Amino acid sequence: MSDTLNLKRNFDLILNTEYPRHYKNVVVLDTVAERIRREFLKYTDRTGMQEYKVEGQVYKNVFASFGPSDGEVIIIGAHYDVCGEQAGADDNASGVVGIMELARLLKNQALQYRIELVAYTLEEPPFFRTEQMGSYVHAKSLFDKKQAVKGMVSLEMIGYYSDIPGSQTYPVGLMKWIYGDKGDYITLARNSFSGSFANQFKKIYFENNSIDAKSFRAPGFVGGIDLSDHRNYWKFGYSALMVTNTAFFRNYNYHQVTDRQETLDLDKMGLTIDGVFRTTINIK
Repeated sequence: MSDTLNLKRNFDLILNTEYPRHYKNVVVLDTVAERIRREFLKYTDRTGMQEYKVEGQVYKNVFASFGPSDGEVIIIGAHYDVCGEQAGADDNASGVVGIMELARLLKNQALQYRIELVAYTLEEPPFFRTEQMGSYVHAKSLFDKKQAVKGMVSLEMIGYYSDIPGSQTYPVGLMKWIYGDKGDYITLARNSFSGSFANQFKKIYFENNSIDAKSFRAPGFVGGIDLSDHRNYWKFGYSALMVTNTAFFRNYNYHQVTDRQETLDLDKMGLTIDGVFRTTINIK
């Protein structure tokens, strides 16, 4: 299953850059994208870059495919850019390290569906909620090609956990009586019409989880439910969900210079990745 030493090594690949990996530092983004692609290449030769232009500048999504070459595809994605002048260890190097580890776990697996791992660019402001998001570009490309999509999973901040009472907050205060006030679990977040794949993923994850998991389902306008790349797959009618530690409802390092690797729990993060892996290979 997940290898903590491998997670640490891949964090170094994402975090060890001269400047922060935000949209103004395109050379840094390109460097990180190439590091991700080279890591993917260890486990599959079906890798590549999806390039597109924003304001005359080229940005890149990175992808790797496993399993059948045709038929329905399952997308598992995470964004590698950051918001501003900070390292972004939890947001969202953790998600990218997650898909890099999934690449290792998926190698040589007999898969029913093609699985495409995607590292997105330009998730963060000023491009969030725009058609310049890497995930929007990717989702639209699938739609335009009439690609059959089984579903999509967004890994968004999966590294920070806390067992301290009061460490978990919610958009609605009463929720703490349902979900508890300790930030020691992972959340599967879906909207009210998230579709059959998202519902099946939730069911299988709960049967195969190694870490305490909660399910949160709400309309898209409820705080936090659509704050990542899965939102763009919803726009094209695809079933999608987010795997998250709830971001700023737990991790107060969110979009701060204090969002660093040493604040993360790699053991729990590894258990979260293991759950995603076991669930994905058991989707019917």
